[in-house]
Amino acid sequence: MKSKTASVPYGIWVSIFIVVPMILVVIFAFTDKSGNFTLSNIAAVGQYSNVFLRSIWLGAIATAISLLVGYPLAYIISRSGMRAQSVLIMLVMLPMWMNFLLRTYAWMTLLEDNGIINTVIASLGFPKFHMINTAGAVVLGMVYNYIPYMILPLYSVLAKMDHSVIEAAQDLGANQGRVFRKVILPLSMPGVISGITMVFVPAVSTFIISKMLGGGANLLIGDLIDMQFLGSAYNPNLGSAISLVLMVLILICMGIMNQFDDGEERGGGLMI
Repeated sequence: MKSKTASVPYGIWVSIFIVVPMILVVIFAFTDKSGNFTLSNIAAVGQYSNVFLRSIWLGAIATAISLLVGYPLAYIISRSGMRAQSVLIMLVMLPMWMNFLLRTYAWMTLLEDNGIINTVIASLGFPKFHMINTAGAVVLGMVYNYIPYMILPLYSVLAKMDHSVIEAAQDLGANQGRVFRKVILPLSMPGVISGITMVFVPAVSTFIISKMLGGGANLLIGDLIDMQFLGSAYNPNLGSAISLVLMVLILICMGIMNQFDDGEERGGGLMI
């Protein structure tokens, strides 16, 4: 009885801030400006397929880079002493204490044609690079802002890993590469799956990063939705339809990733 009573505030919170907004999105997606039922909004989403593909592509690249950079870093942190772990984790989380917009503005200052990076390059006698308002700048902004969400779940799994299993593999003659492929990587898959999900979902739906670092030349799904609600092309019905399609795509991706995670857990974590 007490547990049911304790869950009431959570149920109210979920209803107000999750269920009701999702219902409104569905209603707007399947109605026109007069409130009549229509499928035209969903059908109109097809004309933005290139934007969806670009968003998924750039989000996948940012996720892959975050994994390639974050996994070794998380492994190094997990193998450090307790005091060093606390310091390193604090350094990973430190940028997250700063406002998201300020962090992105900082990268604009660094990547501009006359920014700090190009100024240093020019002072060394090399030609300047055009880095701002490119797809590469957008991916860089995604990686910088979201890589902590990759490192933290990986670190959590790697730090709790049983070292006796690794020692047993080494005693049986496995070299470092084989130990990593057959023991460490399979056991860390829950952290990998969690990290990929936590980076890919916000990277695909971002709009501030693409707007500030992409300069509008690299339109993503988030920018498209923002234009429908706040831009000159005001059309909340189409914006809701795009949001609904994006939500479905993200749920499909998360479902696929969860299937891999469940498979690892049922298989015992080790690769034979």
